[in-house]
Amino acid sequence: MKKLAALGALALLSGCIHYRNAPAVDNGAAAPQGTPVGLGQPVQVGTLIVTPISVIEDSRCPENARCVWAGRLVVATRIDGPGWRETPELALGESYTTPAATVTLVSGLPEKRTDIVTAPAEYRFVYDGRN
Repeated sequence: MKKLAALGALALLSGCIHYRNAPAVDNGAAAPQGTPVGLGQPVQVGTLIVTPISVIEDSRCPENARCVWAGRLVVATRIDGPGWRETPELALGESYTTPAATVTLVSGLPEKRTDIVTAPAEYRFVYDGRN
């Protein structure tokens, strides 16, 4: 019972983490490419608007653990182009080809840890794109 209470307290406290290097995005305006964005925050990637929608999987090996498998970070990502929209699941480091460009999820923060539960609002993502 004490462990369950401690985990609950940890989950509540983890919502208090702030990222000094993650600039805020103004009310729906797309941030410039390379800017870390949170869920629901759009970023301009080349000619596309890319918006992380939800974390589908975060099975990455925690930074304070040893693992035999690196794990994956998968993010449902809305991609808007001229006259079309897609919402693929992008895996960290893997490229996804759209009708207009190739989009890659290049970073997902914070790193996973064994002692902290990451709340959805804490995630920050960086995307890259090529025409």
